[in-house]
Amino acid sequence: MNAFVPGFLLSLSLIVAIGAQNAFVLRQGLRREHVFWVCLTCGVSDALLIAAGVAGFGALAEAVPWFETVMRYGGAAFLIVYGFMNAKSAWRGGSTLEAARADPKPLGQTLLILLTITFLNPHVYLDTLVLIGSISAQYDDRLAFGAGAVLASITFFFALGYGARLLEPLFANPVSWRILDGGIALTMWAIAASLLLL
Repeated sequence: MNAFVPGFLLSLSLIVAIGAQNAFVLRQGLRREHVFWVCLTCGVSDALLIAAGVAGFGALAEAVPWFETVMRYGGAAFLIVYGFMNAKSAWRGGSTLEAARADPKPLGQTLLILLTITFLNPHVYLDTLVLIGSISAQYDDRLAFGAGAVLASITFFFALGYGARLLEPLFANPVSWRILDGGIALTMWAIAASLLLL
């Protein structure tokens, strides 16, 4: 549990950030189109990337001892900047997300669009391969850390997809996005501080 819970919390804090993939899942949930398959595809994609990050960075950290220190400080720097970006968004406000009201698309086309959004987004590699992978190297039980991160991802996507209709009135208000961005910024800074104080 000492590794599982931090993995879960880190993954969850990274994944709730407003982005193209989450916007797509939320839109599909609001429209109630292919929700299960969209959520499953997101979860499996993240699981594969997280597993690669945890396995790759764990092996590299053992082979090159100084690499772990470099990645720890690099990860902390990334989190500080990432937190600043969310804090700036919270300060400025004005973010909203509206459901698209287009004609339904076939499942194959929907999943192709989703996979394109997922794998052509450089942030997905920074979050899963680099950040989660490097932070996992700080834990003896990297498998538990990775399992926590994967569970958070799957849980979030299904909650977002199926809970979208409940969120529609709430996130029509820009203040809600400001609160969410502010919470993400504080979480990122707290994780960065924990890395720097190791």
